[in-house]
Amino acid sequence: MRTQAIALLILAGTVSIAAAQGGQPAPVAAETTATAIPGVIAAGTKIEVIKSGFSGTEGPIGMPDGSLIFTETQANRITRIDANNQTSTFLENTNGSTGLAFDAKGRLISVQTTPGKTLIGVLYPKGQEATLSDNYDGKPFGRPNDLVVDKKGGVYFSEPGPNATPGQPAPTPPLSPAVYYVPAGGKAIRIAEGIERPNGIQLSPDENTLYVNNTNGEYVLAFDVKPDGTVGNRRNFAKYPSVATPAAGGFNSGADGLAIDNAGRLYVVSTGGIHVFSPKGDLLGTIPVSLAGQNIAFAGADKKTLYIVGRRSA
Repeated sequence: MRTQAIALLILAGTVSIAAAQGGQPAPVAAETTATAIPGVIAAGTKIEVIKSGFSGTEGPIGMPDGSLIFTETQANRITRIDANNQTSTFLENTNGSTGLAFDAKGRLISVQTTPGKTLIGVLYPKGQEATLSDNYDGKPFGRPNDLVVDKKGGVYFSEPGPNATPGQPAPTPPLSPAVYYVPAGGKAIRIAEGIERPNGIQLSPDENTLYVNNTNGEYVLAFDVKPDGTVGNRRNFAKYPSVATPAAGGFNSGADGLAIDNAGRLYVVSTGGIHVFSPKGDLLGTIPVSLAGQNIAFAGADKKTLYIVGRRSA
């Protein structure tokens, strides 16, 4: 797959809040220009800014007709972008959905995060809504983030733990940060823990490998997928090019969303842009963006346009 176009969506509301708190003018989303990444993107490709002013952009995913949908978590809706970059409302009353994925039946599965109603479930088509899982071992999920669905209908999702509020002690989550798997028709299984802050999650094209971004780590993690959907052989797949070391200790990579092309290359949103890694974990190059990205997905008629939903963190 050769990426022929890149589009960027900017969550301007968060930018304005961050700037107001810091007393500085709000950064403005701007077109950037990519350098060549062999087999991926040609030198001089423009990263186009489509539109700003959304409310909590997350969960981009390509539709069968080539359009793209993404969640606006704070606005409680899903927005669609057509082939002409025109936006419209795809779905409202989405129960605070963040991550999105389609299953083999064409149902839209989402991570739903409204407090007191947190669950993994079918969101669309209308009339087919269903809860797939809302607890692990009787304990409610805190605030799951991203998900991916395998060909058998099982759902992998990340539970990063609660967001910290500056100046306030971190809240105690119902469950510790972990990765879970919900087999089709079954209950949630905790399949990986001991990850500081699991975030974006994706399967390789052959579904033999599960990749997990670790926002508070140095590496993208990889796991072998077993026949029952559980995982093993955890390993450091690729090192993030830019990792901060906060005074409080630990790491901050800014790692968030993931996307994978048909050749098995991994596209990682983290500090510094969109980093592209080979199937072996070698850094192939970085796609620059003017503001921090949040999540990414391929869409378009040929699935060769990479869409980035973004925000500027406070």
